[in-house]
Amino acid sequence: QVQLVESGGGLVQAGGSLRLSCAASGRTFSSYVMGWFRQAPGKEREFVAHISWNGGRTYYADSVKGRFAISRDNAKNTMYLQMNSLKPEDTAVYYCAAKSRTYYSGKYYYGPEYDYWGQGTQVTVSS
Repeated sequence: QVQLVESGGGLVQAGGSLRLSCAASGRTFSSYVMGWFRQAPGKEREFVAHISWNGGRTYYADSVKGRFAISRDNAKNTMYLQMNSLKPEDTAVYYCAAKSRTYYSGKYYYGPEYDYWGQGTQVTVSS
């Protein structure tokens, strides 16, 4: 199993930047593919970004492409989400998620694909 803890959320003005971190503990971090999801009030959880076990492959939701960047440091057991040019519509609770690469089916955008989730960190973008 792996435990995930997000940090780095906060309040920022539109156009600003934040960097989220997801610290993992437990089994070998590089055994997992990782993702970021978010959920705004009154809305369903949505996919944000995904990164392969070694960082060699990444995917993004169209809404964040070109503004957000996902990365990971397996030596530090940590994944990151650099968020630039933030917009009020980016306001949400952001969650990191993990899936063992042994059982990963390729559905990086599908929440139920992931087995482990963090508690979430709030990101609020003011206009």
